[in-house]
Amino acid sequence: MADADDVRRVALALPHTVEIPSDGFDFRVADKGFVWSYPERIPGKPRVIRLDIAVLFVGDEAEKQALLLGEPEVFFTTPGYHGLPLVLLRLAAVDVDRLTELVTDAWRMRVPDSLSSDRAGELLGDRAGGLLGDRAGVGK
Repeated sequence: MADADDVRRVALALPHTVEIPSDGFDFRVADKGFVWSYPERIPGKPRVIRLDIAVLFVGDEAEKQALLLGEPEVFFTTPGYHGLPLVLLRLAAVDVDRLTELVTDAWRMRVPDSLSSDRAGELLGDRAGGLLGDRAGVGK
């Protein structure tokens, strides 16, 4: 079971990652967000930052739909994210290894070519680099 501290540890292990000050967590590479805490909005109520749910960049609509349909207990969306390449991730539904895979994949899709030579796989172990290396050029 992963949590916000795990998100922070995994994200900050990736090269050139910056944490943006917020009430939750918000991680970017080259000013592009790749994972942040879910700002839940309920009409008529103040926004609530959810530390148990992460917003995760997934690259495109096909990947988004594959995740939503394939693992509805892990991933979901809301109307505010319609048409955006983002899914909501229930942190308690994944272990740290899966979280590492997802966050690293999101980072790889957002990092510019000029920075991607700083191999994230070496920082996180060959498992992460091997699983995600074929997607390094997606989303740029």
